[in-house]
Amino acid sequence: MKKIYIVLVILSSLVLASCSSTQSLAEYFADSAENPNFLKFDLPSSILNIKSGDLTEDQFNAFKSLKKLNILAFKKNESNTADYEIEHLKIKRILKGKDFVELMKVKTSLGKATIKYLGTEDAIDELIVYGNNKEMGFIVVRVLGDNMKPSNMMQLLGALEKSDFKGEGLEKLVDWIDN
Repeated sequence: MKKIYIVLVILSSLVLASCSSTQSLAEYFADSAENPNFLKFDLPSSILNIKSGDLTEDQFNAFKSLKKLNILAFKKNESNTADYEIEHLKIKRILKGKDFVELMKVKTSLGKATIKYLGTEDAIDELIVYGNNKEMGFIVVRVLGDNMKPSNMMQLLGALEKSDFKGEGLEKLVDWIDN
């Protein structure tokens, strides 16, 4: 009986050890939804008001691969500095995961940004834009799609230039930041 108990303890330990304790980005978004420091919302790709007749075939294929945007923003203020530090470290730890491939880092007058993706070089499933400003907070944008191609990202920017998008759907974010 004692040997069975020992074997069960060892098997249980192995099972628990093999479970990843690292939170996924999707789980982080879900867990943060109820936190009053965060604003979370989703935007469908249709909000971009892109008319397929105005696009080249490459631009249309790039746009067609885009499904939606998940946006999560943390607004820093004097009363939540400690929460900001905790959440900032959590998101950085998640984005340092081995599945994320870094495309570029950008430093602007507004802060720092990192662009990463999940998937392969030929088929991106998720593009992540993480922007951080130590005074204002941070924002994480998940661009979700099917088999998005890095070469098509420039085509998508060209398609956006032809769109009638005037920031619709982002009012919630702008109002939240201003208040």
